[in-house]
Amino acid sequence: MTAISLRVNGSARSLELEPEVSLLDALREHLGLTGTKKGCDQGACGACTVLADGERINSCLALAVQYDGREITTVEGLDHPLQEAFVRADGFQCGYCTPGQLCSAVGMLAEHKEGMPSAVTEDVEESAELTDEEIRERMSGNLCRCGAYNGIVAAIKEVAE
Repeated sequence: MTAISLRVNGSARSLELEPEVSLLDALREHLGLTGTKKGCDQGACGACTVLADGERINSCLALAVQYDGREITTVEGLDHPLQEAFVRADGFQCGYCTPGQLCSAVGMLAEHKEGMPSAVTEDVEESAELTDEEIRERMSGNLCRCGAYNGIVAAIKEVAE
């Protein structure tokens, strides 16, 4: 067992975990934060996306011990205009992917604000306009089986403007 300390949603949390426990499992099984979902458990769907020190990560691919001393934000700790925008734009259907979509969108907006380009950014020297194509590319690591993509893009655009 390894002792780790995390700041989760603003609160200090201490855990005794086996070194191979994923951050996702630590959050869900040891801290009871079940908003973050286990989808593919291979980093391909994005349902497990959380923010680590403000950057989006797939928590299923991260070992909890790697994040000792870091700030983790799950959907339970979000307080962001995107949440209401998702409701207004119907950016969810079954809701399974919504926590990961929200955390990813918060991280993506921060990346865009910092001027980070995406694969479709035409001029990497200048900040890209957040077009539908740009948003879709930046959110491509988060899958929605229900097909709520148009609502998700609309919600992100609303908040970005």
